[in-house]
Amino acid sequence: MIRWGEEKRQADPGFFCRKIVEAVSQPVWLVSDTRRVSDIQWFREAYGAVTQTVRVVATEQSRQQRGWVFTPGVDDAESECGLDNVGAFDWVIENHGDEQRLEEQLEHLIEFVRSRL
Repeated sequence: MIRWGEEKRQADPGFFCRKIVEAVSQPVWLVSDTRRVSDIQWFREAYGAVTQTVRVVATEQSRQQRGWVFTPGVDDAESECGLDNVGAFDWVIENHGDEQRLEEQLEHLIEFVRSRL
């Protein structure tokens, strides 16, 4: 499956992005799992300034406390870290284990989305 997806992306970087929005109209799109620079570029080209990027970050320690274990060949693949060196995101949500802080950050994001409806 991963190989097939990579082949599709190499032939047409916007293949999966177009599939998401094909024949559908929404006032706001929340695309929860972009993993590559080409995904962000596609949405910026297609939707321009209304595109907002959200990055969720967590320390390695907090991830390990949730049971995450680094797996070579998986966790260092482009699908997992292809956006690590992207410049600024419009929103950065810190998910380090502080539920109150997480809720506050998400509330700001939700308020922003509601203001665009």
